[in-house]
Amino acid sequence: MVCDICKKNEATVHLTQIIDNKMLKIDLCEGCSKSKGLQEANGFSLADLQVGLGAADEIAGVAGAKCSVCGFTQADFKKTGRLGCSACWDTFEQGLGGLLRAMHKSDRHVGKVPSKAAHTLVITERIKQLAGDLEQVVRAEKYEDAAQIRDQIRELESQLKIAAAKPV
Repeated sequence: MVCDICKKNEATVHLTQIIDNKMLKIDLCEGCSKSKGLQEANGFSLADLQVGLGAADEIAGVAGAKCSVCGFTQADFKKTGRLGCSACWDTFEQGLGGLLRAMHKSDRHVGKVPSKAAHTLVITERIKQLAGDLEQVVRAEKYEDAAQIRDQIRELESQLKIAAAKPV
């Protein structure tokens, strides 16, 4: 079996972790397991290994940076896969965006929303966007465009009322 990280050497370390009833498996060669710090007493996450803690090199653009609050460095992040405090987000912001996109397909957390609320949320966001557009066209004195946007807002607001009246 080939190592999941380097894809070259024979895997001699086989790890399995179950999180939320999902099984994660990873097979590593001796060299990769040592480079990922598997001999250390502190814990590690297979999810971190699967995206490759080497991906922490993404924040190499801020190499030498140190959090002014907790003193965390890029090396600390690479070793633990975690940040030291909330101020670290600002300190390492440059490289974290790419790393988060690689790990989670986005650098913005949206969470889970019930389907009915998701539809309502989409309509509400569109109304906010149109309200901003309406303000701009009114400033530009484009009143015909403003009337069209106003009508769109009214239509969306009526859809919101209908959605709110529907039983769950």
